[in-house]
Amino acid sequence: MVSGPRRPAVAGQFYAGDGSSLARQLESCFTDARGPGALPARRRSASRKVVAAVVPHAGYPYSGPIAAHVYARVAADRPPGTVVVLGVDHYGASRSASLSARPWLTPLGPTPVDTDLVQALSVAPVEVDEPAHTREHSIEVQLPFLEYVLPKPKFVPLQVPHGSFRFLEEVARVIRDAIVGRDVLLLASTDFSHYIPAEEARRLDRLAIDAILARDPARLYDVVERERISMCGIAPTTVLLSALASQRLASKLLRWGHSGEVEPMADVVGYAAIVLETPEPGPPSVK
Repeated sequence: MVSGPRRPAVAGQFYAGDGSSLARQLESCFTDARGPGALPARRRSASRKVVAAVVPHAGYPYSGPIAAHVYARVAADRPPGTVVVLGVDHYGASRSASLSARPWLTPLGPTPVDTDLVQALSVAPVEVDEPAHTREHSIEVQLPFLEYVLPKPKFVPLQVPHGSFRFLEEVARVIRDAIVGRDVLLLASTDFSHYIPAEEARRLDRLAIDAILARDPARLYDVVERERISMCGIAPTTVLLSALASQRLASKLLRWGHSGEVEPMADVVGYAAIVLETPEPGPPSVK
């Protein structure tokens, strides 16, 4: 039985390793020209628009400003009760979708887990598997952003391995049932094309992004498989779309970019910030 908090695996590598440096690095992500261009607003709305989002998880110098577009939106909303972060299983650590039930540490401090929701989610093919999270970075890199924009975040880490579309639909069903009546923000952590020329990354990533914007999980899964798009988070993103398929939401691409925008490189990794929001009310009908 694993005990104690989950310690960071990539602090000092993907993001700064001490609290003060990390806070400054987060602020630079928001003010960067590739980011929102300003720190998050201090005043929040009384309501919450962002229901779900797709965010990247590379090193902060590369993907942090892209991710900041999503977190600026989250900062402007009423805080959610819990954030469920759907991550990637880069290391093939588990065949099931793996939860963690213990607090997670970052250089900014501990983030508590919503143990009630963890219990509600512990339905096959989802189970608590602490060792599966030991090395994985895709959930961890979201936590400093959440700690920065939310006053006291509670979260649930759920690592989703790649599998058949039917398996991913089963994971989505568990999530859909568990979050009924709960105030939950869903995040899918993914990068897009890996280590290909920038124009090819733009073309291929657009195919996947268009499927996400259409809120069509089967189309996303099929196009990534058919075109061999090296989108590492196809599993968590498919699950997110499937879990929310029945909800009336508006999707929006906030920013696409790639690692070659930071420094010259022949082959790049693509990143996207996408939100799914409650739609704006339409004009009153004319009778």
